[in-house]
Amino acid sequence: MHVDYRSTKIIVTLGPATESEETLRQLCEAGADVFRLNMAHAEADWVRTVVARIRKVSEAMRRPVPVAMDIKGPEIRTGDLPEPLDLAVDDRLDLSIHADDTAPRNDIPVVSVNYPGIVDDVAEGATVLVDGGLIALHVEKKTDTRLCCRVTVAGCLGNRRHINLPGTRVRLPSVTERDREHVRLGAEVGVDVFMMSFVRDAAAISELRQVIQEHGLESWIIAKIEDQSAISNLEAIIEVADMLMIARGDLAVESPFEELPLVQMRAANLCKHRGKPFIVATQMLESMIGEPMPTRAEISDVATAVQQRADCVMLSGETTVGRYPVRCVEIMAKIARRIEESLTEEHWKVLPLESDRDQVLHAAVVLAQNVERVAYLLYTTHGLSARVLAALRPQRRPILAFTPDRTHARLLRCLYGVEPFLCRSYEKHTEFLGEAVAQLTAEGRVQSGDGLVTIDYAGTESEHHDTIQLYRLP
Repeated sequence: MHVDYRSTKIIVTLGPATESEETLRQLCEAGADVFRLNMAHAEADWVRTVVARIRKVSEAMRRPVPVAMDIKGPEIRTGDLPEPLDLAVDDRLDLSIHADDTAPRNDIPVVSVNYPGIVDDVAEGATVLVDGGLIALHVEKKTDTRLCCRVTVAGCLGNRRHINLPGTRVRLPSVTERDREHVRLGAEVGVDVFMMSFVRDAAAISELRQVIQEHGLESWIIAKIEDQSAISNLEAIIEVADMLMIARGDLAVESPFEELPLVQMRAANLCKHRGKPFIVATQMLESMIGEPMPTRAEISDVATAVQQRADCVMLSGETTVGRYPVRCVEIMAKIARRIEESLTEEHWKVLPLESDRDQVLHAAVVLAQNVERVAYLLYTTHGLSARVLAALRPQRRPILAFTPDRTHARLLRCLYGVEPFLCRSYEKHTEFLGEAVAQLTAEGRVQSGDGLVTIDYAGTESEHHDTIQLYRLP
């Protein structure tokens, strides 16, 4: 059996450091499971080129790899500056809603903002955070077109810096026109997953899903939890999203930083107890952008996410512009494997089971956990059985899921413990079992004496016979 199997998946964000075909292959060999395209920095032609490379590498390696497009949602940013602006504590700075109204007044610099409604939404006395909270501004007064601010945390302001408005409810649309353009591009290149930034409520997910379906896609939606509104509506968002991302960057800016670990824990527990896959993201190995080894704190951070049974952990700047992208994946995979070996929580004992099929899969988990050298073997057309098995979080038991659908094969790689395989369609379970075992043996994934727990969903439209089998290779 695959003794070094890893259940926790790794998402790699692509950029200049990782866009070549050879590096994509090396990343897959190191353990990359999902490739993310950050549309805050990506152009359409680059997306077309990189997705084509991913598909080529994936086909050559016979490894279904999903592509995730991170669309930016209702984002507020500053405009361009002639040169970076050094701001000291108690300096004045005006934020203008007009891009052509940035001439200094009374020696007070003016920076444009891309959201005209900011003057109406933000109250006097509110805080404006720029560039992930590296710069903090106190709103002293407002005019019809400006926020007149005083600097409370000093810093150097560059071009197009992100703005956070903690405690302020903005009236930006949930799905922007730019998002719609990116969905059209995603449909063109065949994106598998859309990550939605700054999700505020369940309605935002429903709106994006309608846009996706208009393009004939079945892509999953990952809801990124990044502000107070999302925290308040967390349970409703989990209900309608396909996956959840605990996006700790903006989350730590929008809410008190000491609350962040508690938010992460609550979101993880809600997802696990509802059978919803989730991701832990942001600054997991941040120091490896420039250094060959992570800090001890970063190692512990990755370990905590694995202990919480996250489906995925994510790399961002480490693999877009970092000096050691492949090594980052290798180190993250090594941490995940070692921590998984130590896990003892039997999650399958507490997950609510909603159907007879869920009960059968639960029984399969109980069987497999009491047998050594065993994996799960599934034939699934839509991936539903694999999703339930992944939600049950079996310990050190890979879920080998065969499906005839390419899209579902790629999507299944996002899930905890699932290793997807493309296959032909089968009518008889015995035919599938024979061919699957032959393929797994030829690839060295199983060997003589290994066990496979299989589930056969036989019967007719009116009569079903679900059976669990333990098949031991001779």
